Amino acid sequence: MAFGSHTRLDVRRAQQHSSFCSPSSAAAVLVALALVAVWMASSTLVTPADFSPFRPTTTTARPRNRMDPVTVEEDADDPPPLTLTQTETGPGGDNGSHSHSPSLETATEADPQAAQSNSNTKDTPHNKQQQTASPTPSSYAWKLCNTEAGPDYIPCLDNLQAIRNLRTTKHYEHRERHCPQHPPTCLVPLPNGYTNPIRWPNSRDQIWYNNVPHTKLVEYKGHQNWVKVSGEYLTFPGGGTQFKHGALHYIDFIQEAKKDIAWGKQTRVVLDVGCGVASFGGYLFDRDVLTMSFAPKDEHEAQVQFALERGIPAISAVMGTKRLPFPGRVFDVVHCARCRVPWHIEGGKLLLELDRLLRPGGYFVWSATPVYQKLPEDVEIWEAMSTLTRSMCWEMVNKVKDRVNRVGIAIFRKPTDNSCYEARSAANPPICGEYDDPDAAWNISLQSCVHRLPTDPAIRGSQWPVEWPLRLEKPPYWLKNSEAGVYGKPATEDFQADYEHWKQVISNSYMNDLGIDWSAVRNVMDMKAAYGGFAAALRDLKLWVMNVIPIDSPDTLPIIYERGLFGIYHDWCESFSTYPRTYDLLHANHLFSKIKKSDRCKLVAVMVEVDRILRPGGRLIVRDSMETMHEVESMAKSLHWEVRKSYSQDNEGLLFVEKTMWRPNEVEAKL
Repeated sequence: MAFGSHTRLDVRRAQQHSSFCSPSSAAAVLVALALVAVWMASSTLVTPADFSPFRPTTTTARPRNRMDPVTVEEDADDPPPLTLTQTETGPGGDNGSHSHSPSLETATEADPQAAQSNSNTKDTPHNKQQQTASPTPSSYAWKLCNTEAGPDYIPCLDNLQAIRNLRTTKHYEHRERHCPQHPPTCLVPLPNGYTNPIRWPNSRDQIWYNNVPHTKLVEYKGHQNWVKVSGEYLTFPGGGTQFKHGALHYIDFIQEAKKDIAWGKQTRVVLDVGCGVASFGGYLFDRDVLTMSFAPKDEHEAQVQFALERGIPAISAVMGTKRLPFPGRVFDVVHCARCRVPWHIEGGKLLLELDRLLRPGGYFVWSATPVYQKLPEDVEIWEAMSTLTRSMCWEMVNKVKDRVNRVGIAIFRKPTDNSCYEARSAANPPICGEYDDPDAAWNISLQSCVHRLPTDPAIRGSQWPVEWPLRLEKPPYWLKNSEAGVYGKPATEDFQADYEHWKQVISNSYMNDLGIDWSAVRNVMDMKAAYGGFAAALRDLKLWVMNVIPIDSPDTLPIIYERGLFGIYHDWCESFSTYPRTYDLLHANHLFSKIKKSDRCKLVAVMVEVDRILRPGGRLIVRDSMETMHEVESMAKSLHWEVRKSYSQDNEGLLFVEKTMWRPNEVEAKL
């Protein structure tokens, strides 16, 4: 295990130097080696494991940004995940003992080449000795972070030094990501009185006050039914600025205004801009709709944190100077209810970002005072928006006022072809350049242009996906078998094999053998999602999965959206745009070894970020090489996490750990 010489965590115990020449020393060494051999023999599975029905081809991964063409060959050097079935359950919290699994499925039936490859890569004693050379828990010296944000610390959003050095905050630059040069390796403290979160669906209506002890939104928005204080709880009546009388009525009102929206069938994936406490997205679950909600970390304190504590998907983000971390043409509907975004200024640059994200034929639902009020400022904004949307070729399909909430909505539809763009008298906004990839999203500046729509019926975006839930299992029409998938097979076969694989893993192993109470799991993250097969296999549970595509992995995120799932691009050498303690379960399939291979950041910093994101009592499932798994296990033990399961075979393994309430006593110097 290689930590940098200047990291706080490289504080190994000093070794006593002695000669191996004496007989007594030699005898001691022989005894020690014998004990190591016995331990290794008991730590290794004795039957072949079922590697997925496809094998990767070996290619060289390279760092990439979202300006690169969409390809899926770059992760081919990652082995397919290990499938463990009918596992023998060891005692919970066995502190790292390796369980045996006497009845593992073999790879022979599905892929004889895979089985042959497995038989040729068995560990030698030399390799085994290297893999177990991970440090003991005492090798790590953890300290609490000392920041102004305290228990709510988000490193890339609370980098005060970088924010103070900004030349301007005109475009909300101070709310954007400004990551520290070196990722922090301190641990975020718990708020006083923190307790296990209330379970879904009750959490949609109330959460523990001590878990998110903030009252600014109660003071600002209490009269609008956002959030209220009730004893030891914060309660959420289901209202919002534009729907004081409840989100469900408002949701139905939108569908009545435009039947084609068809929540849960035609419309499956929604983006909610400036979401508040995300009640809109929270109640769209009742209509079988997934909503990606976002709002900045600003003076409306903890709005996204409230959402996540309630069990509603949300991220901290702002529409400022950079594109949002999503691919182009993926959201079925974009919604903005009084989201305070100045869409009409500076040539409509921010609205053009929504145009990039919106699927051809998709709808923009705008519920704001300029739609229905007649104050001079509102009238001026409405006229500017009308001019802007016409120039973008958006058609206003309805404008109507709700008598119950006494607010109005305007619904715009994005075109499905380029005929309107070509017929404009003035090309303003202009068509984006040929090399401006609409899927390029990570650290890409906003552009004041509109992307031409695909004309080839075989290109993504030329057709609307099939209705939910059929779109979940059906390979997208634009996947080509002439191109190799992530694991080497033709793309559509790869897609299907991945889905079948994860259904088998989850039904045969995760559901029963890991001892997870799935009724307590709501917020889930797949840290390296590939096709989203893991999330798709969990579809029948009352949970949601944030599918993360690392920026140096194949760009499969459009496939995930096409399936009716959602996700985000991210660089795991930086902090994720979420509050601490916001996920119940993290799933990492060959992520940590990929990070080690890239050598862009230290694994310990990534593990600290995992600790920050995961709630106490939350679980981490790691599927990776045995060497990497042991390294992660050692760090987990040093964090006082409980090791529930640990399997290994043929240099592949699975680690299942549970975070505890433990926090160190020592506080680091002020950041």
